[in-house]
Amino acid sequence: MTEEDYFIFMGVGGFFLVLGLIAFIWGKREESAYFNTIATNTRDLREFMNHWPQRPQPGALKVGGWIAIAIGLLILAIGIALWLWAKYFV
Repeated sequence: MTEEDYFIFMGVGGFFLVLGLIAFIWGKREESAYFNTIATNTRDLREFMNHWPQRPQPGALKVGGWIAIAIGLLILAIGIALWLWAKYFV
């Protein structure tokens, strides 16, 4: 493998890392906006207290963000490890 191939791993890992951070922050903002709207709007108090209808989107964005962050860190670590291995041991 050439040196550029290892940078592809690192680029993809960084992309997933940034994508995961964006998704996690987006989920946190959606969640806080949703709960702030429900708390100030008193006619939807039943929805706020019972959490009905279910709205899993903010939670799904946060979980997806954590998964993308984990995958990004793993791919980034693999790319760095392969690059260092090729640089110092081959």
